[in-house]
Amino acid sequence: MMMTMDYHNPVLLRETVDGLNIKPDGVYVDVTFGGGGHSREILSRLWPNGKLFAFDQDEDALENAIDDERFTLINENFRFIKRFLRFYGIKSVDGILADLGVSSHQFDVAERGFSTRFDAELDMRMSRKNDLSAFRVVNEYDETNLRRVFLDYGELKNAPAIARVILEAREHDEIRNTEQLKYVLSRFLPAHKSHKILAQMYQAIRIEVNQEMEVLKEFLEQSLEILNPNGRLSVISYHSLEDRLVKRYIKNGMFEGEPERDFFGNFSVPFKTIGKLIVPDNAEIKINNRARSAKLRIAEKI
Repeated sequence: MMMTMDYHNPVLLRETVDGLNIKPDGVYVDVTFGGGGHSREILSRLWPNGKLFAFDQDEDALENAIDDERFTLINENFRFIKRFLRFYGIKSVDGILADLGVSSHQFDVAERGFSTRFDAELDMRMSRKNDLSAFRVVNEYDETNLRRVFLDYGELKNAPAIARVILEAREHDEIRNTEQLKYVLSRFLPAHKSHKILAQMYQAIRIEVNQEMEVLKEFLEQSLEILNPNGRLSVISYHSLEDRLVKRYIKNGMFEGEPERDFFGNFSVPFKTIGKLIVPDNAEIKINNRARSAKLRIAEKI
């Protein structure tokens, strides 16, 4: 099936692919295939002997697979990038692209439960093979873990109160859908900023369901292993938690602390930053509102 343009409007398309500094006969990976916009742009710059591998854990994305002998689509989480590239005989690559976050398609399909706009069952799984769902987080997590989710991933200072209210509501009945969840949490949603706070709550649950922070860390560490020297990493993030991890890893090759210094007092780091932080211009945001929070960072393996 050909990609439909409403599946996902690729953010910072030219800038992200330009950042890979593509060699026409190189091997590249798009770990967030989605509607295939970035992948098609990469393929347009490859010669017949170039190769592109793409990952997407969402079964819906398979409908957008590209009929091109240079292209392979892998229906798996990109936390397994090294393992599945090895399966195809690929030990190193020239560039890796990641467009993190939820695709427009996932937001727009009501029953997936990602969007605050629809009433749907509590799901939020990027892969339907995932055992953990939003329903299980909301209805089965204890108070300590609920507090952790809303504090760490939603950055909500009133996370303890949110956790207690959910537990109180569960004593009467399960919280089965998004409308029930909104009702339970309504006391924390003042009219003037209800949408923003609800989005933070949804983000927190979604990140927990899909283990997004752990997946991102595993992906970045493996990217360093499989990139060739001078290979490029081009990553778009959409919230501060993601961007902080990407920025730190590109800068230091680690997520916490500082790298060791050499004999001369210089830091030994695995990447060099290419250019400055790139964000969408007003014209792109006007066309695609979901681009408004995008941040693109590009790095080259030393």
